[in-house]
Amino acid sequence: MKKQLTGALRLSAVITGLVIAGHAMAADQPRELNLGILGGQNATQQIGDNQCVKQFMDKELNVDTKLRNSSDYSGVIQGLIGGKVDLVLSMSPSSYASVYMNDPKAVDIVGIAVDDKDQSRGYHSVVIVKADSPYKTIEDLKGKSFGFADPDSTSGYLIPNHEFKQKLGGTSDNKYNNFFSSVTFSGGHEQDILGVLNGQFAGAVTWASMVGDYNDGYTAGAFNRLIRMDHPDLMKQIRIIWTSPLIPNGPILVSNKLPADFKAKVVDAVKKLDKEDHGCFVKAMGGTQHIGPASVADFQQIIDMKRELVSAR
Repeated sequence: MKKQLTGALRLSAVITGLVIAGHAMAADQPRELNLGILGGQNATQQIGDNQCVKQFMDKELNVDTKLRNSSDYSGVIQGLIGGKVDLVLSMSPSSYASVYMNDPKAVDIVGIAVDDKDQSRGYHSVVIVKADSPYKTIEDLKGKSFGFADPDSTSGYLIPNHEFKQKLGGTSDNKYNNFFSSVTFSGGHEQDILGVLNGQFAGAVTWASMVGDYNDGYTAGAFNRLIRMDHPDLMKQIRIIWTSPLIPNGPILVSNKLPADFKAKVVDAVKKLDKEDHGCFVKAMGGTQHIGPASVADFQQIIDMKRELVSAR
């Protein structure tokens, strides 16, 4: 009888321990997931495009997913560095470089966006002008107004700035030795396109995959999103006069400030979203893309260019 009682007490202790451990683990799991969304585009549409992500993550992780839509790229950068943003599905490579330069261990790369159509892992910065304008080359924009997107945008500043410095000399601060009459940061890709259409800029930069149908705005990019929003004839209204070399697509990032077990669940959930609700993933990414493997090495050239830009200031 004594042995049975002792055994029962031991079993009870084990069960109690498991229950306590279970409660502790549940207490450790965050109740919120903060999804960072880069600014520079129509906020209402961006939030709408990510509502399905929120619903998926809420159900999959038993959390309340907060959509943290920043007015500019810097807000998401600082959010990742400070632990206020947990996940970014579509990060600018240049913005990732800013995070990495501040703290190489701040985030992990979940993967890179890969085009569904041709499996390409990159996109292009493009300079656009109005279709009915006389401008055919960058040189034709001498003495004209020019628009960049955001200082932390890759295609909207880092890459074309590098090109202009080599080709024209100077910096954006002195309008590349006064080649342009004005150089303005509009705040985002959408604003750059609209700035060209309304005459604010003679030329401006934006991004596109350059894969797929031109009239559809290609498979991914700012044209594609704006066409879906309210500009169905956009590609008839603009002309591309410069295209950059291939830029690596943005990384999908998860914060290392999350508890390790929960972070692993977040990574699994993102990959599950891509596979099981690909339409939602495509909507959030702003193009027909899926997740491919990636590492810091894929973005080393961008990191080096960002370091050079920062050190020159």
